[in-house]
Amino acid sequence: MTEEQLHAVLENLCNLTAENEVVEFKEASKNYDFSKLGKYFSALSNEANLKGKAFSWLIFGVEDKKHSIVGSQFRIHRKDLDSLKGEIAKKTTNAISFIEIHEIFKSNSRVLMFQIPAAPKGIPVAFDGHYYAREGEELAPLNIEKIERIRAQSIKEDWSAVIVTEASIEDLDDDAIALARKNYKNKFPENAEDMEGWNTITFLNKAKVTIKGKITRTALILLGKDESEHFLNPAEGKIRWKLIDNNGIDIDYDIFGLPLILSVEKVFAKIRNIKYRYMQEGTIFPAEVAKYEPFSIREAINNCIAHQDYTKNARINVIEMDDQLIFTNQGSFIPGSVEKVVIEDAPEEFYRNRFLATAMFNLKMVDTAGGGIKKIFNYQRARYFPMPDYDLSEEKVKVVISGKILDMDYARLLANHKELTLEEIMMLDKVQKKIPLTSFEEKLLKNKKLIEGRKPNFFIGLKVAEKTGEKAAYTKNKAFNKQYYLDLIIKALKQHKILSRKEIDDLLWNKLPDWMNDNQKKNKVGNLLSELRKEDKIHNIGNFKDSKWELS
Repeated sequence: MTEEQLHAVLENLCNLTAENEVVEFKEASKNYDFSKLGKYFSALSNEANLKGKAFSWLIFGVEDKKHSIVGSQFRIHRKDLDSLKGEIAKKTTNAISFIEIHEIFKSNSRVLMFQIPAAPKGIPVAFDGHYYAREGEELAPLNIEKIERIRAQSIKEDWSAVIVTEASIEDLDDDAIALARKNYKNKFPENAEDMEGWNTITFLNKAKVTIKGKITRTALILLGKDESEHFLNPAEGKIRWKLIDNNGIDIDYDIFGLPLILSVEKVFAKIRNIKYRYMQEGTIFPAEVAKYEPFSIREAINNCIAHQDYTKNARINVIEMDDQLIFTNQGSFIPGSVEKVVIEDAPEEFYRNRFLATAMFNLKMVDTAGGGIKKIFNYQRARYFPMPDYDLSEEKVKVVISGKILDMDYARLLANHKELTLEEIMMLDKVQKKIPLTSFEEKLLKNKKLIEGRKPNFFIGLKVAEKTGEKAAYTKNKAFNKQYYLDLIIKALKQHKILSRKEIDDLLWNKLPDWMNDNQKKNKVGNLLSELRKEDKIHNIGNFKDSKWELS
């Protein structure tokens, strides 16, 4: 939009007698809570969908009753406004963000116009794992009636449930069917006796792999012969395993096709799940453990199969590196938030391939209640390994599972603090990976004395240090009292008369906290010298580039 068009839009919006479900005015004179902004994003996006609008508006710098222009100083720098797009995308369904954040000036007052896209057809937009709506002018949870109205927009067929009329039972693999029977019997032992009398079609119907004896795409994906793949064209029913070194150079690869119920085990057999030996750290760690929990590997591959968007005609990828496994499948992460699935242990509300997911559940391949992902997190926790990383950008899901300890302090913390919740561990995992914490996470961990330091350079707190034997590391991270450094400079000048800036740097460098980088340490020394100079205790007898200091 041109600036002239934006002014016209703003004038029209301000002329509304009241806010409606697709327009929200906020003064936001200086700051505005990020969490509340995200909730309004979700609400306005969902309401725009329900009202048949392409987008909605959130306006900062306008009073919400009389719609008078008051101006906003929210994120005054343009780069901070633009970074908000990425911050919102990390918390929303399908990584949806603003169409644009427009900045205009009216009557010399700054107004921000957040242009929010309507929720996609059939998929309500969540923020931080929760769905929001508007009740008149109020923010409210998205109620079930509105959820169902949005869901009803996608009454398109479940791709995985489509019957392939040309295919027959002859196109299914006997070994795959035998494994399916075995898995079904283990999943539903109460049906074991009855199963003895079921023929193949009856079994497949009971397992919800076929529909009234007709072959579905799900039946072909899980149990189809390799030569039956043409029935799925142009979709791909393949898993590519690739081994690469730490420089990204390919070492080996293999491609596995139908039936995928057997290919999962073939991929699993390719992965070098060798023993990982812990560093000697007393007796809190076992001598050795497999790099990856077998359940985690199978669960990750099966999740890729269950949630792959087969209409994108792409392969599932399993990439093996020295100390990590990477799993990718095409299609957005429909639950919207990994944290919601793991922490709340919440079952998924929407499925891309509902028929396929149900069949895989019946054949003991996946846990449709969302518990499988949480189990992977808990297995990593039990081994003191980093939490899995999820990248949900670019309309695909990328999961990284680490096969080694990343930070020994983090491992000691897990070993000695069994009372930590999984949510707290996920937050601390961010600290060890140097991932920025949210304000809520920072406040929680600081209140529990689990971390200290200045944002973004946090480190293990005293409470943890005392329990894990990391007192020395804590002291190195904790700064001395400022007066200690000032006295040290004065004492050194009394002894040596004149000191260069480099000599003063050398004097203080190793005494400054470990969390500081070189640039921060240099600035700290400079500030200390400036303070002593302003107090007329020392002065510079050199020049700006080559300073030499002596007592006044």
